[in-house]
Amino acid sequence: MNGAWVPRCQAKADFFRLLGHPVRIRVLELLQNGPMPVRGLLSALEVEPSALSQQLAVLRRSGMVTATRSGSTVVYELAGGDVAELLRAARRVLTEVLAGQHALLTELRQAEAGALPAPGGVGRSRDPPPPPPSAAWTPHPEDGGRWGKARPFTSGKG
Repeated sequence: MNGAWVPRCQAKADFFRLLGHPVRIRVLELLQNGPMPVRGLLSALEVEPSALSQQLAVLRRSGMVTATRSGSTVVYELAGGDVAELLRAARRVLTEVLAGQHALLTELRQAEAGALPAPGGVGRSRDPPPPPPSAAWTPHPEDGGRWGKARPFTSGKG
């Protein structure tokens, strides 16, 4: 394998990094409903004008949104339907991930209450919890990471 995939994956990583700011995501969500003037975005987002301007510039440079000026009003809109589809796909994926996390959280809470064994079948709520971290009780590597009285770590070498 010669790493020919790296430029393609780097481009994708850069693209997804572009979506890594909540204001940019919210702007894209708002624009799914159609073009909006900057003042409408400002009132919907409740952020400082300079912060919105900065995020709009990032979206504009990336080609995800376009801006048109009419007098003193600047109106933004999504550059294409693919952006809206991307947001819908992200919402579906996030919904599935969160549903899975909710199911795991429910299972863990039931295990804690003693209703079910914990995931993997190990431990129940009647097992004593590990002692709280303190200077007197710490996990020690020579004990396999188990909790015990604090003692100095020695590498075993003279």
